[in-house]
Amino acid sequence: MKNLLDGQVAVITGAGRGIGAATAKLFASHGAKIVISDVDKEPAQHVVNDICSAGGDAIEVCGDITDPAFPEQLVAKTIEKYGRLNILVNNAGFTWDGMLHKMTDAQFEAMLQIHNMGPFRLIRAASPYMRDEAKKEKAQGDTQPRCIINVSSTSGLHGNIGQVNYSTAKMGIIGMTKTVAKEWGAFGIRCNAVAFGFIDTRLTQEKNASESIEVNGQQVSLGIPGKVRESVSAMIPLARPGTVDEAAGAILLLASPYASYITGHTLEVTGGMGI
Repeated sequence: MKNLLDGQVAVITGAGRGIGAATAKLFASHGAKIVISDVDKEPAQHVVNDICSAGGDAIEVCGDITDPAFPEQLVAKTIEKYGRLNILVNNAGFTWDGMLHKMTDAQFEAMLQIHNMGPFRLIRAASPYMRDEAKKEKAQGDTQPRCIINVSSTSGLHGNIGQVNYSTAKMGIIGMTKTVAKEWGAFGIRCNAVAFGFIDTRLTQEKNASESIEVNGQQVSLGIPGKVRESVSAMIPLARPGTVDEAAGAILLLASPYASYITGHTLEVTGGMGI
């Protein structure tokens, strides 16, 4: 099953590492032209180099997705390079955990900015090249495949201790997904979400002071306590975390022609956790 995305142009945010990087490489192996977006230029360029070395076509357009001006810039550079936009994957994100009674406004707002406002602005910026172009093509009877895939989490579906901010934002992206599906479905544009469970990334690695992200000048440590990792693994029927390649496979599924009649759906990718 090669070339499922042959000739399509995909923008993937948070694609310098983890699930985003794995998705970019997998999409490229299926013939897509890839725009790698990340807040960090160096890892993004590494992903571009890997794709191009394997015979693919990719560029990096780096910046902060929470910057109100960046989504427009990202879309503009995509169109300048490739002339169209078929697939948008809103994957960028991070966690900033804390118990509700101790959580600051800044912690809560940061999750809304990265997981809700960023995707909203990017979808809005893409609308002239997705919705409007699809509307013209439909009138002419010749449409290209187009879809949006938003990354959510089981924390959004079920809540999670210490993640009232993240859970709220990740449920919010599901509401956005369903709304876009209803508004843009008439033009043949699909919009789905993937709710990941325990995927082995730097956000779920054992907590280590050396892994952090800077948010508004403040260092936020990444990862979760080792005991939490063990307890979560014990609740998964497949008895292990998922890999980033498995996560990327789920995103490819929703972007592929095999999902041509799936829209407004949230696909849970959990190894069976929560059933």
